[in-house]
Amino acid sequence: MKENYDAIIVGTGAAGLYCALNLPEKMKILMITKQEADQSDSFLAQGGICMLRGEDDYENYFEDTMRAGHYENDKRAVDLMIRSSNDIIRDLLRYQVDFARDEKGNLAFTREGAHSQSRILFHEDITGKEITQTLLNVAKTKENIEICEYMTMVDLISKDNICCGIIAMDHDDQVLPVYSSYVVLACGGIGGLYKNSTNFPHIAGDGVGIAMKHHVEMENLDYIQIHPTTLYSHKPGRRFLISESVRGEGALLYDKNGQRFTNELQPRDLLSKRIFVQMEADGTDFVWEDMRPLGEKMIMKHFPHIYHQCLEEGFDPRKEPIPVVPAQHYFMGGIKVDLGSRTSMKGLYACGETSCNGVHGRNRLASNSLLESLVFARKAADDMIFGKAPEYVKTDAIDTKMYESREELLSGYHKLVLDEIERMRKSHE
Repeated sequence: MKENYDAIIVGTGAAGLYCALNLPEKMKILMITKQEADQSDSFLAQGGICMLRGEDDYENYFEDTMRAGHYENDKRAVDLMIRSSNDIIRDLLRYQVDFARDEKGNLAFTREGAHSQSRILFHEDITGKEITQTLLNVAKTKENIEICEYMTMVDLISKDNICCGIIAMDHDDQVLPVYSSYVVLACGGIGGLYKNSTNFPHIAGDGVGIAMKHHVEMENLDYIQIHPTTLYSHKPGRRFLISESVRGEGALLYDKNGQRFTNELQPRDLLSKRIFVQMEADGTDFVWEDMRPLGEKMIMKHFPHIYHQCLEEGFDPRKEPIPVVPAQHYFMGGIKVDLGSRTSMKGLYACGETSCNGVHGRNRLASNSLLESLVFARKAADDMIFGKAPEYVKTDAIDTKMYESREELLSGYHKLVLDEIERMRKSHE
């Protein structure tokens, strides 16, 4: 790893990788990640990625997204995402992402909760892995992109509200200042701050906390999505997601007596609330999800990963309902950005779950996350290429002794985030 780069991207998920691939190959790009490059939450996304199904679908898609977000969405951001979707999908196909096809070889679409029609492309039940691994494989072939694993950002370098680089720490706790005119925070959500989450535990809002330390503007940090259906388990650690598309294809929810108790295709926040109410009424820690209406062929072809995970927990979804419980899943709030993914600090961008561009409003529509990440990652790249470059400032000397304790630093950032979430939650009451 060198001391100077044309751009630094923190995170190797879908947003970070796509941003890097949309920058010119003459730019020297550093990408860092806390763990291995494939240990990002993008790899865990199951359901799929949305796209506009022709002009006749625009109003319905727009309304579905707005309704799910309780009409708190930024309309311009929603419009930009939807209008960009076809171009993004063409680009993914160019990279040879293997989306499911029908018997005629045409792209196959599925439907999920709160969608008025089928507009979601998928690859089995591991769409995020298919897309992100494909992008990672391409990025590894680029001579201008350097990927450093087990490298943790512990601070930004800035002066006069201009970003000049980052302070990184390697696995041996060596402190490494790295300079660049452009820094992109694409470091995921905040699931690691919660006991029950579908996210990797090491992805815990570090970038948000670091940005807060530097007085970068935040937006709706208390807008946190609870996914209605994760596989109930006594085992500690990350919760396994039972994709929304399972219910979109016809799975049903039952109470402790095996009786259906709600509409399974409600937006995620409403369905989660309904499940919590039912669990309290039943005095149980979970409700039951019945995949049998899908039929064995659909389960094995579309949801093989979910099927095998259920078997590991002792349940055969072809023959019996499985226990499910809501868990923290997605972060709609984050570092406030504009339509170019620019933050309030010059030269600092944010995209993916780290950012808040207003697309999702109070609650995210199923399978909009991958699309939103890619659209606004490309917008960040566009702004770096075509926008006005930030002015050069000479930074102060770095006192590396400030960064001796990784755990102390990260714990401090995490506390900043949790305290601000609570403050914003109270302000919205």
